[in-house]
Amino acid sequence: MKLTDLFTKDRLSLSFEVFPPKTDTAFDSVKTATEEIAKLLPSFMSVTYGAGGGTSRYTLDIAKNIKEHYHVPTLAHLTCVSSTKQTVRAKIEEIRAAGINNIMALRGDLTPELENSDRSSWDYRHAVELVRDIKEIDPDFCVGGACYPEIHPESANQAEDIRYLKEKVDAGCSFLTTQMFFDNNLLYNFLYKIREAGITVPIIPGIMPITNANQVDRAIKLSGSFMPQRFKSLVDKFGHSPAAMKQAGIAYATDQIIDLFANGITNVHVYSMNKPDVAAKIQSNLSDILG
Repeated sequence: MKLTDLFTKDRLSLSFEVFPPKTDTAFDSVKTATEEIAKLLPSFMSVTYGAGGGTSRYTLDIAKNIKEHYHVPTLAHLTCVSSTKQTVRAKIEEIRAAGINNIMALRGDLTPELENSDRSSWDYRHAVELVRDIKEIDPDFCVGGACYPEIHPESANQAEDIRYLKEKVDAGCSFLTTQMFFDNNLLYNFLYKIREAGITVPIIPGIMPITNANQVDRAIKLSGSFMPQRFKSLVDKFGHSPAAMKQAGIAYATDQIIDLFANGITNVHVYSMNKPDVAAKIQSNLSDILG
């Protein structure tokens, strides 16, 4: 199933992101966690690729298992940072052979080693180059891309960021998934600006449930996300208690999703961090809303 077929339906839906294991020894536990989330029968599940492609060999294994055994549509992430065209082509062929026709095309995070290396000889320096190659290899692929409601950390300003985003869509992205955000007004403002710029593909908001206080600093470091005072107060009050913080974080994420649905968003993607209990609780909180 192409995800664009799902996004065009006038029906509220919830999807989850999972990540593959970093080591062989962790494979079974991660596989079990992703299966528990798949049992919730979300609208789809995405499987990440890992910084610098470090966990890429497991991405397809997890995605295939979800698709074949739980019949949940899957979105396989593919990054191109420091990869050769030959390597990327081989990965695309593997994804196609697995019967998966949805790819999330990303440049990928720059590890410290990559960040300090000479990038002039790289086959890929931007995600748009990967999008073009995927569509050239097989135009039938449904290709997604990333977008940043609060501006990509490497962009000079939001206008520049949106210009590059339009280029990526014109290259063949059929939908865009946002980086995490904690203030819905930032998304609504972003949507207005990109629609004005002629970007009309579906935008899937990405929501990160913060279930322990230690996640806050990491979320800010990874995405530069703005933390509203309401959220800061939540962490200050409940961050010392793991159980209370988990409950409050799930409630905050649920509230964000309800507000998004109430304001015309039909598809929301949850960064579940391989936590079946968190995914299940959020879905349960929305049971009557999702129908």
